[in-house]
Amino acid sequence: MGVGECHFCIELENGTEMGGNDFGLEKETQTIAIEDAVKVLLQGLGEDINREGIKKTPLRVAKALREGTIGYKQKVKDIVQGALFPEVGLHDGVGHAGGAGGLVIVRDLDFFSYCESCLLPFQVKCHVGYVPSGERVVGLSKLSRVAGVFAKRLQDPQRLADEICSALHLGINPAGVAVILQCLHIHFPNLDSVCHDSKHQGWIKVHVSSGSGVFENENSHAWGDFMGLLKFRGVAVEKFPTRDSMTKSWCPSYGSSEIVAANPGMVAAVASILRSLGEDPSRKELVETPCHFVNWLMNFQNTKLEMALNGFTCGECSHNHQQMHSELNLSFWSQCEHHLLPFHGVVHVGYLCPEGSKPIEKSVVQSIVHYYGFKLQVQERLSRQIAETVSSITGGDAMVVVEAYHTCMISRGIEKFGSNTATVAVTGRFSTDPAARAMFLDIIPNIATSGIAVKT
Repeated sequence: MGVGECHFCIELENGTEMGGNDFGLEKETQTIAIEDAVKVLLQGLGEDINREGIKKTPLRVAKALREGTIGYKQKVKDIVQGALFPEVGLHDGVGHAGGAGGLVIVRDLDFFSYCESCLLPFQVKCHVGYVPSGERVVGLSKLSRVAGVFAKRLQDPQRLADEICSALHLGINPAGVAVILQCLHIHFPNLDSVCHDSKHQGWIKVHVSSGSGVFENENSHAWGDFMGLLKFRGVAVEKFPTRDSMTKSWCPSYGSSEIVAANPGMVAAVASILRSLGEDPSRKELVETPCHFVNWLMNFQNTKLEMALNGFTCGECSHNHQQMHSELNLSFWSQCEHHLLPFHGVVHVGYLCPEGSKPIEKSVVQSIVHYYGFKLQVQERLSRQIAETVSSITGGDAMVVVEAYHTCMISRGIEKFGSNTATVAVTGRFSTDPAARAMFLDIIPNIATSGIAVKT
């Protein structure tokens, strides 16, 4: 083993973070205040804040929120001023650069932002462009950086688009700026709808636009050019929505249920988090946010297992004459206990029973999935708990595959949009028989799963 490898092993053993540390952030009063608030939320869910695996959650949540809202501390002027370059041939107010129209666009910029209505992250795909004027252009990377400043604040889609557009127009002084955002917000889970709809969609989709200068008129030739360049690369954008249609219809917290302040202490804790991020909880858009976030969390409080097994069993299974049964694409919702961020997806369950025996009813398997899903979880534990419970019913032979989308993979860590994680748990014969495992994996629907990381 070389010197570099030894150094790496020492860092792993000592728990040293590669590439720097966050000690300055950890000691700041805002971080400590958010940690204290998160402890109140965890206790309100019935959790032991000293439990291994969760005792560092308050700090992780605090760091995630502060890093995810760092845009409050950034200034667009500082980004744009040093990135304006002279370009001969540009005409004031016309913007013909490199040919007729002079349009410059950057497509498919991926961001996440925190929804100001419920404090959950949402995904943003941003397309931004401008028509230069005044014999100057801006460095292309700065379009992304300006958009990122406003994305990393508490937002709603239309205001985000308007702020990006306005900031670029004031900073570049072009003939016009155009912004289109395609946004995805996670649904609020509804137990009944998830139970009865295995194809329950995980995201609410909306797109918004904003324009200045030559883009103020939605029917202008400038917009036609902009949309044409998007379609050229396969970006499908629907008709411009009306701004009135965005009012309170974007965040599912408004339609999920009546606002209930079930735990005043938890509501006060979320208000404290907002203040620590530099926001005013009394701002009209944020008044209901603490209740919305608490209502979301209460979906995942510790509950008792409520399912009617009615003494169901497959009987003692022998390895001879066994038949494989399966339940595929069972929807689930859960909440990552490391960052208090949601993850959701589907569960595939396979098990062996003697030929002719009664298989487990689908509703029973779905109840098991819901029970272990609707609580603070990690995906590996979720897979194991489902497998062990099914195994206890069937006599010992079970295999579970969980495929999930993690919000923390978007807003933390790799910040990879569309990434999907699969975990596998096996018991009994599935743990020793590769052919049985392969047989079950072969019957799982073959859908597009690029970028899946498999954990076993």
